[in-house]
Amino acid sequence: MHQFLSEDQTALAQSVGSFARKELAPGALERAHSSEYPWDVAQKLAGMGLLGITMKEEDGGAGGSLMDAVIAIQEIALSCPKSADVVQAGNFGPIRTFVEYATPEQKERFLGDLIGGRALISLGMSEPNAGSAVTELTTFAREDGDHYVINGSKVFSTHSPEANLFLIYLRFGPGLGGIGSVLVERGTPGFTIGQRSHFMSGEEWCPLYFEDCRIPKANVLLGPGGFKKQISGFNVERLGNSSRALALGRYAFETARQHALDRKQFGRPLCEFQGLQWKFADMALKLESAQMLLYRAASVAQGELPTAYDTALAKLACNQAGWDVANEALQVMGGYGYSTESLVEYCVKRTRGWMIAGGSIEMLKNRIAEHVFDRRFDQRA
Repeated sequence: MHQFLSEDQTALAQSVGSFARKELAPGALERAHSSEYPWDVAQKLAGMGLLGITMKEEDGGAGGSLMDAVIAIQEIALSCPKSADVVQAGNFGPIRTFVEYATPEQKERFLGDLIGGRALISLGMSEPNAGSAVTELTTFAREDGDHYVINGSKVFSTHSPEANLFLIYLRFGPGLGGIGSVLVERGTPGFTIGQRSHFMSGEEWCPLYFEDCRIPKANVLLGPGGFKKQISGFNVERLGNSSRALALGRYAFETARQHALDRKQFGRPLCEFQGLQWKFADMALKLESAQMLLYRAASVAQGELPTAYDTALAKLACNQAGWDVANEALQVMGGYGYSTESLVEYCVKRTRGWMIAGGSIEMLKNRIAEHVFDRRFDQRA
């Protein structure tokens, strides 16, 4: 895939790949099956400058491009799939929205620890009755002097068991124009983090409860009317999701390819059976096609955000390719692939989840269709 990168991007890929093979490949299996956040890896990645890649140098970042961050995620994932989550947390998702819209004072308080690998930020968006229809959220902030008082709840928040800071979508008033976001620190009175729950992948999350949770107005990230800005930042988050889904599919592909070369049945290597050859041809086509769409979405000018259409296409293609390829790789490897002694089964479980998280593949198809027909299709009755 490096043939489509510039000389500098190729050098970055080679440097990050070499680091990952040396520092992260050992212990990759144990890391994947641990529910704990790998803080030791976060420190190593911060030392390599791989957290805050796309952030401005004056904010403590590297001043790199979205493509640089995509490259870093993919190279890390090829050696240690779990560690790619750390690159994601330090470049995409809520940290990206935070650095885009935070005040200088907010950055001064929180950003250093976040890109230094010493803290985590979690996003509180989904609610028990507001998933894909995020505009129907009910968590509410009531103004009270120099503070806001928050009531409501959130579910499915990534990194919520370990996060120090939470970016919470809520409403200040009715309608779309009433939606914005605030920053809530762990330990704030009235903010309760519930018991841990598990996804199929083993990843953990906690419900978040707000009962007269009082925060200063200085903790408002985007006030009323901030919803569209938040969603535009969310398009970037989808590139992190896409990068990991595709990278884990490629990891499974390479593992199964080596297995097909080494494993013999009926006196022949598996790769000599046409049925498996066709599987690998199909897998290669899906990976390479999705890679091009991901690169296209990430190849925006410095400081610009990718379009909703390009990110929807990239995420749909990468989610589908990652899942299909990981699932086929498991089938090729049989019992070895299905065993927890191989990271292929881990890749299958993780890629399946990304078809839901960050915008389900069905919602992405709706978004793509709107672009095709140049009109909005309201999903409400």
